[in-house]
Amino acid sequence: MASALEAALARRSSPKVTDAAPDDAALRALLEGAARVADHASLRPWRVIALRGAARERLGHALATAAGAEGDAAAKLAAKPLRAPLLVAVVAVVTPGHPKVPEWEQEASAAGVAHLLSLLLDEAGWGVMWRSGPHTRHPLVAEMHGLAPNERLLGWLYVGGVPSGGRVERRSERLAASRLTTLD
Repeated sequence: MASALEAALARRSSPKVTDAAPDDAALRALLEGAARVADHASLRPWRVIALRGAARERLGHALATAAGAEGDAAAKLAAKPLRAPLLVAVVAVVTPGHPKVPEWEQEASAAGVAHLLSLLLDEAGWGVMWRSGPHTRHPLVAEMHGLAPNERLLGWLYVGGVPSGGRVERRSERLAASRLTTLD
């Protein structure tokens, strides 16, 4: 098993995946690790929804309808969720008006689960890419996922097997030096 730093440095998005996907038991095991994300007041302000099979088609229809798309544009948008055999919808479960944890922090914790889960999926050998879009929070898309009024969709992890050609090479540029500021 790689160290956390090695796994983070090796992680890359996989825009194309095969039809293989982790089953629910494998997904739950990785989610146990992702659940260790920072969580002020132990609210656990997140949940995930695994979309497989026809659920991906229903999502595609909801996206096309939300966009008001017709014809070829609707068909193209409806096909997007079919690019991976498993979509993991990441949902922020917000407790409005919490006295210690503002809503933005609850969403940040849920986003942390998404990122950590994507890292763990990648490290386990799966292809994964976090996708969202302009209709992520549209009421029709929320309804398709069965979201409650206090739940906000953050996007989907598209998950599948890594194609036989291998993984896309990671960009070699180093960002930390240009993104770190130190104050004394």
